[in-house]
Amino acid sequence: MPTPPPHVLIIGAGTGGLCLAHGLRRAGISVAVYERHRDRAEGLLGYRVGIGPTGSRALRQCLSPELFAIFLATCARPPHYFNVVTQGLRQTASFALRPNADPVHTEHSVARMVLRQVLLTGLDDVVHFDKTFTRYEQRDDGTVTAYFADGTSATGNLLVGADGTHSAVRRQYLPHAVTRDAGTINIATRIPLTAYTRGLVPERVRQGISLIFGSGGMMGVLHVMEFKWDARRAVKPGVSDADAAVLRNWPGLVHDTTTDNINLIIWSTGRRFPADVLERRGENLVNVALGLTSNWHPNLRELLTRADPASALPIRVSTSEPTPPWKSSTVTMLGDAIHTMTPGRGVGANTALRDARLLCDQLGHAMTGDKTLVQAVADYEAAMVPYGVARVAESLNRSGTSGDDRMYRPVVGRLALLGARGYFGVTSRVPRLRRRFVDDFHTYEGDQD
Repeated sequence: MPTPPPHVLIIGAGTGGLCLAHGLRRAGISVAVYERHRDRAEGLLGYRVGIGPTGSRALRQCLSPELFAIFLATCARPPHYFNVVTQGLRQTASFALRPNADPVHTEHSVARMVLRQVLLTGLDDVVHFDKTFTRYEQRDDGTVTAYFADGTSATGNLLVGADGTHSAVRRQYLPHAVTRDAGTINIATRIPLTAYTRGLVPERVRQGISLIFGSGGMMGVLHVMEFKWDARRAVKPGVSDADAAVLRNWPGLVHDTTTDNINLIIWSTGRRFPADVLERRGENLVNVALGLTSNWHPNLRELLTRADPASALPIRVSTSEPTPPWKSSTVTMLGDAIHTMTPGRGVGANTALRDARLLCDQLGHAMTGDKTLVQAVADYEAAMVPYGVARVAESLNRSGTSGDDRMYRPVVGRLALLGARGYFGVTSRVPRLRRRFVDDFHTYEGDQD
């Protein structure tokens, strides 16, 4: 027998939480999202996230067809190459990627800021800003109440912690869950794409995603983000009529300030950075990046000098430890709140979207009476935990993502660097290995459903 639809409280308006909210609304399930930031423009970062087949499938299922079309129209130009270069911009390897023909089975270049604006579209009556979650209470009648710092509260049948790496929901619900420092720090910068900065970047690098294996254990990644609109928010010439119509009718474009840019991120073991790097911002932080890349190519350093100071952000990379089993209840979690992972495989956002899709499916079964709400949560967690643990481990095992990686050791670091460069060089030159690498780039998703 169908049961009354539950009311779901989602803590956190990030990628996974907002995708879940859309999916639940489409399924006829009441939902409310509570976000600590004061409005839809606060706390947004314009850095790239790759949405692969796992994430695209989740978005296509959870979003309306109209909103999924907006997602596709707002993606940046797809990368044509995956490059590996030295700190001197000497090409070690370059892999031609497949054309972006299928809207789902491909890699989309997305700016986090733009994606958030897409996912906020149509949820004005669902998302509540300036709501800092403090605690919850589970009641004997099966309801759960969330309390916020402003003295207000909200009651529902299920509370979903989608509040990121430093999740307050996880701290209360699973105090034994451990998230630890992975030992590496990133400095992310965003450089406006102009005729001058475009000329600083070699053609293949400009047209792709480039991994920089620098000497001395200093790593980097560079990707150029080009969108279908210009700095005045006008649709560029040459955009298809269909995409132009979608963008002109999308209200979210007026809330976003993202324009064409170059993302340049450097990282290394935390030991290389000043002790107070996480407190630094603006030009001060850019100067730290310049100091750490003194032997890099002058063009790369020139890019750093032209970075938007407001965009410079220090990030301490964290990773989750496997959590002992817990008894399912009217509280659950998704995304970084339960499986924080390093950027090593670039699947954090995709895994959060997979969580949202799976939880939405399970709650749909509860609504039709096929199972109880708690059983639906249990079935979600039984599937989510194993693949979450696997993705965390795979991400941590990628070269350079752990502060203890050989790449950062004084003596063996040089050999590790030569070995990594050699691997990519050989792989790019042997046709069978090159095909396998490109296949893995396009299809890796950790999703077998």
